[in-house]
Formats: sequence, structure tokens, C-alpha cells
Amino acid sequence: MQKRHKDRRNYFDEQVQTCKKYYLPYSLDYIKNIPCRVMEVGCGEGGNLIPFAEMGCDVIGVDLDALRVQQAIAFFKERNQNGQFIASDIFKINDQQGGYSLVLMHDVIEHVDDKLQLLVKLKSFLSTDGVLFVAFPAWQMPFGGHQQICHGKLLSHLPFFHLLPTSMYKCMLKLGREDDNTINELLSIKRTKCSIEHFRSVVKKAGFQLVNERFYFINPHYEVKFGLTPRRLSRFIASIPYVRNFFSTSCFYLLK
Repeated sequence: MQKRHKDRRNYFDEQVQTCKKYYLPYSLDYIKNIPCRVMEVGCGEGGNLIPFAEMGCDVIGVDLDALRVQQAIAFFKERNQNGQFIASDIFKINDQQGGYSLVLMHDVIEHVDDKLQLLVKLKSFLSTDGVLFVAFPAWQMPFGGHQQICHGKLLSHLPFFHLLPTSMYKCMLKLGREDDNTINELLSIKRTKCSIEHFRSVVKKAGFQLVNERFYFINPHYEVKFGLTPRRLSRFIASIPYVRNFFSTSCFYLLK
């Protein structure tokens, strides 16, 4: 496992920086005005919500992991920012107020089995003019299997091996002496994988309008993680179905 995945405070700070520089401007380019209410699904430590809270937005984060929610509350308190955090399955949340101007979901949808049901659920949280921001790594990209969470140094830095047939993939993980929890998580991600084409199909079925789509060859988050300058995928490669998945380290979407 790479060191940054163990240091959650550092990870929180990375989220804050990347959101402030990329996710927030990308969303506001369409929304134009500062959103009144912002929700993040799969908020983790809450770093993506800090820039919105600092702008005076009413923010709420939802995450399955109770420990992450506790960390989010603590990190927000340290920064003297207000935010509400709930440890729950998003499908069990019934917000009577609704009316969120913006709902964020970053690196989450690739972990969900029923993507259609999830998008339909999120529609209920949006205001009439509300926007849903979704970002995820295309499954076929070098680390689309999230193998960076492996504890072994070799496997955590080995690109593309998540594309092997499931039996071979599992065998490699066992040979690498990964524990059962890590193996099960990686196999789960392999089962719930998300390609650009699949996501587009689900968006259409859920009744969303695709407002904007942007593919990155170098993920914006790699700037703070690895010191790399973010770079958009070339229009030519971005126009080729399936092939573009191998080069898209992050896919940004705005849905209405």
C-alpha cells in the first residue's frame, strides 16, 4: 500500500487542494453562482467539501465508513468550518429538504453494482436546476483496478494487471501475499468496473442530460500526488470508443 493511503490527514489535504483548483471551478463554470447547498456522496474525510464550506455553502457529506465520517468531523472542526456528515448507505438517506444545487460523487460510482439505481436516487436530491458532478477512472486505464491499495510494493505499482481474467488476477494477488480483505475489495472493484461507454449508457437510462464531459490523460489529482501537470486527453483519442478508456485516468461529467 502506498504511504499516502495510510496518512488520512495528508489525503484530506490533497482532496482540499485538488477540489479547490479543479473540481470546484469545473462545476462553477456551469452553475455560475455559488451553490447554496452541496452534498457529496462517498465523502471520505470531507476534503472535497472544504472549498465549498469556505465559500459559505451549506455542505453535507455521506459515507459508508463511520471512521472516515469521524475524521471528516474532526478535520472540519480543526479548520473552523461547518459541515454535516452522515455515516450511512446513500440508499437509506431520505432528505426531506432536498434541493441541492450541486451533488458531488468522486471516485465512487466504479465501486457500485447498480449504477442506474444510484443515479436515479441522486436525482431526488437535486434542485430543479441542480447539477450532478461525477468523476471516475476509466476501468481500462493503467490503475483502473485501484491496485494501488495493495500492500505489496510491486503490485501496488504494477499497471494494467487488473485487466487479467479474474482467476489469473486473483492468483497474482495471492502470490503477492495480499490479505483476504484487500483481495476481496479488488475483486469487487473488478466486478463493478465502469467504462466510459457503460457510464454514458446508464446516464441516458437514468434520464439525465449530459451537460459536459472531459477526459484527462493525466488526472488533476496527480498534481498534488506526484507533482505531474494535469493534461486533457487529445480530442482524437477521446473520440474513439473503447480505446479512450486505456488513456483516461479520470473522466469528469456534469449531469442535469
